[in-house]
Amino acid sequence: MVDESGDRTGRLPVLLLLHGMGATGDVWLPWAPLLEQHWPGRWLAPDLAGHGWSAPLPSYSFAGFAGRIAQGLAADDRLVVLGHSLGGVVGLALAARAAGTPVDAVVGLGIKALWSPAELARAAELAARPVSWFASRTEAARRYLRVSGLVGLVPPDHPVVDAGLRQVAGRWRLAMDPTAFGVGEPDLAPLLAATDVPVVLARGEHDPMVTDEQLKAYGVPVATLPGLGHNAHVEDPAAVLALLDPYRRG
Repeated sequence: MVDESGDRTGRLPVLLLLHGMGATGDVWLPWAPLLEQHWPGRWLAPDLAGHGWSAPLPSYSFAGFAGRIAQGLAADDRLVVLGHSLGGVVGLALAARAAGTPVDAVVGLGIKALWSPAELARAAELAARPVSWFASRTEAARRYLRVSGLVGLVPPDHPVVDAGLRQVAGRWRLAMDPTAFGVGEPDLAPLLAATDVPVVLARGEHDPMVTDEQLKAYGVPVATLPGLGHNAHVEDPAAVLALLDPYRRG
């Protein structure tokens, strides 16, 4: 988990950055210079359960992901959550009244709102597969970039990729637990109804996974980022960071 120390008085919100399916908390590392200049408090970028260095769960649910994140928080942390895709859903689960986590606001970026039966079947198939092993880091890195959706955005030799790989006895695998693919379809309406904090649902203009119309159906503010795709936080960190301006203090 990336943990950038700053104010620890509790007066400033802690920014919690949650990655998407298949990625790791290191995907946010390129944000560090921007956050140093524009975020007044601390920021955290943990690995979701079954990703990176975070241990797997016995079974996966959005509440289970959120519970694991909550275990790693300090008692006096007040949070502003920015979550990408899966991380956005986890952020909503973390902000639920019943969770008891002190969340001030959630920005969910690129959350896939609707899933077809074929898409759910494909996810279940991926979850049932055994771990794949590769003879070289190059092969494993290519697979990691496909799984995390970062093809064309991050080169295979980038340090961000290292966090998603493991070498064991001369072979390579992805750090991710493939069972996590089986988390299922998020039911956004109940998740949104279960929280009292401000929520913004955002998407890149060219994100093929979700439309403005789908997001607007939930009755919360929707932000569309011009010219960007599903991984808008990688393509243009400054544009995504600007979504957090209303929630900064200090």
